[in-house]
Amino acid sequence: MTAFGKLIRTTAFRLTLVYLFLFALFAASLLGYFALNTRRLITEQITTTVNAEVSEITDIYNRRGLHGLLNTMGNRALRPGANLYLLTAPNGQALAGNVDSLAPGVMSTEGWSETAYRRFDDQGNMDHRALVRVTEMSNGFRLLVGRDLEERRRLFGIVAKAAQWSILVVVVLGIGGGIFVARRVLRRIDAMTGTTQRIMAGDLSGRLPVGRSGDELDRLAENLNAMLERIEALMTGLKEVSDNIAHDLKTPLTRLRNRAEEALAKSGCEADYRAALERTIEESDGLIRTFNALLMIARAESGQARGNMDDFDAADVANGIHELYEPLAEDDGMMLRVKTAPTPIHGNRELISQALANLVENAIKYGKPESSVQPLNADARDILIEACRERDQVLLSVTDHGPGIPEGDRKHAVERFVRLEASRTLPGSGLGLSLASAVATLHGGELRLGDSHPGLVATLALPARAGGSDRLAAQTPDVPQKAA
Repeated sequence: MTAFGKLIRTTAFRLTLVYLFLFALFAASLLGYFALNTRRLITEQITTTVNAEVSEITDIYNRRGLHGLLNTMGNRALRPGANLYLLTAPNGQALAGNVDSLAPGVMSTEGWSETAYRRFDDQGNMDHRALVRVTEMSNGFRLLVGRDLEERRRLFGIVAKAAQWSILVVVVLGIGGGIFVARRVLRRIDAMTGTTQRIMAGDLSGRLPVGRSGDELDRLAENLNAMLERIEALMTGLKEVSDNIAHDLKTPLTRLRNRAEEALAKSGCEADYRAALERTIEESDGLIRTFNALLMIARAESGQARGNMDDFDAADVANGIHELYEPLAEDDGMMLRVKTAPTPIHGNRELISQALANLVENAIKYGKPESSVQPLNADARDILIEACRERDQVLLSVTDHGPGIPEGDRKHAVERFVRLEASRTLPGSGLGLSLASAVATLHGGELRLGDSHPGLVATLALPARAGGSDRLAAQTPDVPQKAA
């Protein structure tokens, strides 16, 4: 397709033609209205002038008789100008005036009419048009008074020619403007098309150009760029997940196979086989937990879990997690505490509970204080679970007093299969913070990682349910905050 063919097929050019047609139609209607009103105004002026002359001549006839009428008609007929006069006898014979000929039947009909005529002083046989009034006087005489319409025709022609030129100028300028606008739009669309083609070819770093005008194309480009950044992040995450799955799951699968092979080769009694099977089941459970975590993250990131959202109290979730993990924390030498207040929220209770549980598990595993760095005190091994409302947000936080996470690593820590423990001596798959971040994003919130000086504060900041605290307070008796 040629460049001009692409140009005339653009929406901008077609819209310009539509607006051009409408504007030309409006302009033509306006000029036509002006021309018709001008014609009507001139006609009214002619009729007013003729009526005044007819009244004046009739008055002269009544006062001075036929002789005075003939003198008046003769004098007026000699005046230069566009006025017409004719006086005829009862037998139709012309007695006075400046009209040589009229269309047949004009003098026999009283009132107004538009007729062709020719004056005595006209050169050639060219006929003119006039608006005349025929009046029958006493004794059968007939009086014709009129005015030539050349002035009206000439003025109407001037308006018509002006309308033609105006419409022609509008059409030319409109088409030129349409081509200019269409070329600008087409240039920007071509730039966007080139970028999208590079993206489809595999260059996900390409972005649509954004101008400075802030028009609808700029807003569209900004939104598309945000979408492309999200797609690039997802594709990068998918690649990293694939690589991490290959690395992190290869080891337990290899260990699983080696143990089964060892059991077949070395086990000689039922107890050995049973122990090998138990180790195999334990390893399989770990793999299943990893895949379940991946599935939950995928559900959260895709928004599939939005259909299971309901109203509940986040404090109940925090208290339940405390009861569930308190024995595990005590076995590991940690003290798990909880501090809650009635905190209504709308969301997926299962996912929020799982996210908070992951934060508590991380605190138990990695929140042990470093005795070589800081002196131990009674609160050093405390882990605090809190549920509270802060303005328009519900905060579910877990605070420990361990080594924490350096600020530069916090963004990296929420990625899948990322474990900041280089030795990886502790069990885990590196999906806990990833799931918590995905759940927070699903609910329109965020996962915040902060410093508790020393230690880590992991907070799920979720939107609060509007008006929920008042209704919950009305239904809940006054109870002191639970702390353990």
